[in-house]
Amino acid sequence: MSFEHILGQERAKAILQHGLRADKVSHAYLFSGPRGTGRVQTAITLAKAMFCERMKEDSCDECLSCRKIDHGNHPDVHMIVPEGQSIKIDQIRDLQREFSYRTHPSGRKIYIMEQADKMTVQAANSLLKFLEEPTSPSIAILIADNGQAMLPTIISRSQWVPFTPTNPEQIYHKLVEEGSVSTLARVAVQLVNGLDASRHLCQQNWFAELRNVMLQLGKECGVRLSSALLLAQQKVFKTELAEHSDMLFRLFHLWFRDMLYYQLNRQDSLVFQDQLELMGKIAWTRTADGWIRCMEAAAEAQKRVRANVNPQLVFEQFLVGMQGGT
Repeated sequence: MSFEHILGQERAKAILQHGLRADKVSHAYLFSGPRGTGRVQTAITLAKAMFCERMKEDSCDECLSCRKIDHGNHPDVHMIVPEGQSIKIDQIRDLQREFSYRTHPSGRKIYIMEQADKMTVQAANSLLKFLEEPTSPSIAILIADNGQAMLPTIISRSQWVPFTPTNPEQIYHKLVEEGSVSTLARVAVQLVNGLDASRHLCQQNWFAELRNVMLQLGKECGVRLSSALLLAQQKVFKTELAEHSDMLFRLFHLWFRDMLYYQLNRQDSLVFQDQLELMGKIAWTRTADGWIRCMEAAAEAQKRVRANVNPQLVFEQFLVGMQGGT
């Protein structure tokens, strides 16, 4: 993958490519921003660009060095991820030992640390010493959800590269371009962060089934309680979809929000745009405040499922709560 294939993040890419063009690559970068924004992909692309045999400010994806990095077997590019809940001092010591040996003609080595803000205090202090006194020419790419949680001394020695949430509409168009079903893609980008997670969700058979079941239940909610309860039992709780109860309530939240948007004439913001005819029949059965209460009920049900309350019980109480709402 080259920089041009990374969705969004124009500022981050501009910072990195400027350094490559000017031969002013920093000895340490801090990629800070939420997950799903392409931080790891960008880090790998930067590493490829630094070793690329054909290009200077990007990766060709074809030369031996680029292919080795893609396959995770380049001797001078190392990935570090937490062992358990944190990155430990032994991992930093292993890195220091590894970097004491030179293999590439330039002597340059690169390490990419995911969840760098999960370092223990001892590991962070050891890394700081390594940043100040590297045993060989090295480049650190530290990836953190919250860069401000890092040691101030590490922050001061790193070039800050900000990553921001990618526009869901941009991700949606990319997914459709790749061949994802548009109705699924439009929902997925509202439920998870980033292109990779959205793509993965669209590829799950259960996701399409769950969306269809939610729409069927959406017709029954607040109208025919016994029918809705039977439908939920047969199509959710007696099937593998029961494992995804949390996602079902998130879908309901989006569905109720669409009802509100329909009332407010915000059709461009609708997630379930293929259901306009059904929305026209349902949206005006409640007031705007009624739909807001439905959204709150879906959010509360989701919390209860996450707290390990029996999903079927939560769902039955959720449906009962939908009755008579205005």
